Amino acid sequence: MLDAIHWDSEMIRRYDQTGPRYTSYPTAMQLHAGVGSFDLLHALRDSRKAQRPLSLYVHVPFCANICYYCACNKVITKDRGRAHAYLQALEQEMTLIGRHLDERQTVEQLHLGGGTPTFLSHDELRQLMSQLHQHFNLLDDDSGDYSIEIDPREADWSTMGLLRELGFNRVSIGVQDLDPAVQRAINRLQSLEETCSIVEAARTLQFRSVNIDLIYGLPLQTPERFARTVDAVIDLQPDRLSLFNYAHLPERFMPQRRIDSSELPSAANKLAMLHNSIEQLSSAGYRYIGLDHFALPDDELASAQEDGSLQRNFQGYTTHGHCDLIGLGVSAISQVGDLYCQNSSELSDYQQNLSSGQLTIQRGLQCNADDRIRRAVIQQLICHFQLDFAPIEQAFGINFRDYFSDIWPQLRQMAEDGLLVLSDRGIDVRPSGRLLVRSLCMLFDHYLDDRSRQGFSRVI
Repeated sequence: MLDAIHWDSEMIRRYDQTGPRYTSYPTAMQLHAGVGSFDLLHALRDSRKAQRPLSLYVHVPFCANICYYCACNKVITKDRGRAHAYLQALEQEMTLIGRHLDERQTVEQLHLGGGTPTFLSHDELRQLMSQLHQHFNLLDDDSGDYSIEIDPREADWSTMGLLRELGFNRVSIGVQDLDPAVQRAINRLQSLEETCSIVEAARTLQFRSVNIDLIYGLPLQTPERFARTVDAVIDLQPDRLSLFNYAHLPERFMPQRRIDSSELPSAANKLAMLHNSIEQLSSAGYRYIGLDHFALPDDELASAQEDGSLQRNFQGYTTHGHCDLIGLGVSAISQVGDLYCQNSSELSDYQQNLSSGQLTIQRGLQCNADDRIRRAVIQQLICHFQLDFAPIEQAFGINFRDYFSDIWPQLRQMAEDGLLVLSDRGIDVRPSGRLLVRSLCMLFDHYLDDRSRQGFSRVI
């Protein structure tokens, strides 16, 4: 795996374009208003009959302070009391959904995201977990993957102790950058000591995994400054590390308008930051999982990639892609069988609908036969960098080359450029093409066109 990535500047310039990250196919951009609550209840009935295990995502939207780069669905408020009505709505949503499930459907995976989940008080966190236990079959033996996003400015040792007591065994820590000048430019002042304290608490309390998020491309970042951040994070030895590319889209995300675009690094410097980071992480023993994810060799993601079981869903790379994903909370997305659906993104609508005893599905999509074929292809490429045609042909009753004849010339061009090996039996992405696997997946995307590309970040 040491040669998992080969840096080819010329190919990066040629194939670096805007496109989806493929946490799903079709992507969330294709969700529409023609799907509603009845469709979700019908899908939950099928899930119950099939006794499929579950993955739960709970969205807590509140943040006490705004981070200018953030594109998440959040509510900025100093009023901690606003969480009370939200927790009531969450419990009502759990009640409505839980009655359509079977108690034998275990929750293998749980993730609290946001926003800032620890915006909630300790009592509120206890209340939330109690509600989840009441309506879903959560595992009590610490065998599940139960994770939570942590802002080190909003947590301490006592918080970490509580989370461990409540059953969480994985944490994802937002860092982004450790340089004070960059932090001031994005309105996120967070010391290395605060981050170290949370990591130390996680280790001491025997959390199973620590993930740290970084972002390159933020204002005032330089290759030299960012390299120091990456070195400091490597010293913390997180089990996983995410290296996100900042997408500056102020026309879509209002907080980003507070960022001075003249302070953003050049395209060349962004590439240098990514290149340096890959070399630093590789030298430190991290494996490239795909897109922007790295993991230590003994991490479950690395093991799953080796044995072919790694998958991808709305929560990113996962070892639980076989589970039906139920999203709870404002803007949360569910994937139950072949149905995708998303809750209302407006907090007031979400709370009002549930106070009336109604689910708040705003839009969704039911995958058709073509979607399922393309989803299987994209999933295999983005998780394993290779694709055997025979299993796809057998599963879906197609001739692969005939079915995808329209993109065969582009696949051959990628092969001639040295990004992949194309044969009659399959596709193998070469080390020089792995950073550009999104560009390869985009060839198989039936919905993608020049107009729809505008809503996505660049590949690199």
